[in-house]
Amino acid sequence: MYYVNQEQIQLRLGTIPEIAEALKRTAEAWDGSVMLGMVQERALHLAIEVVTDVGSYLIDGFIMRDASSYEDIMEINHEEKVFDDDIYRVLRELVGLRKPLVQEYYSWKRAEIHPLTPVLPDILDRFAVQVREYIRQELGH
Repeated sequence: MYYVNQEQIQLRLGTIPEIAEALKRTAEAWDGSVMLGMVQERALHLAIEVVTDVGSYLIDGFIMRDASSYEDIMEINHEEKVFDDDIYRVLRELVGLRKPLVQEYYSWKRAEIHPLTPVLPDILDRFAVQVREYIRQELGH
């Protein structure tokens, strides 16, 4: 029997609407300002943390193979059919931004809108739906 920490997964998925809203509003109002640059940066960072945290909980709970990197977390979940190909491609690109956002923040181009910013709100919403559906299917709820 699996022990899937659904409470922690749901807490993290529950942050997606706010993150998606921040990304959507940032894309719509983009003016290259420091303020919107910082909002974009933080929203992208939070999106990375949500998808990797949820992915890790699924890997642990459903006893999938161990992940060796953030990209691997996405790959394992994709292989296990947690989410579809379109979501996987975007999330794999997203998690690749973690190092630039967290460790190389001094060289992040804050005056430029990142191509993922307008795309992510829909992808994150779909990610949450597909994760919830995967859990329902796997646990028979």
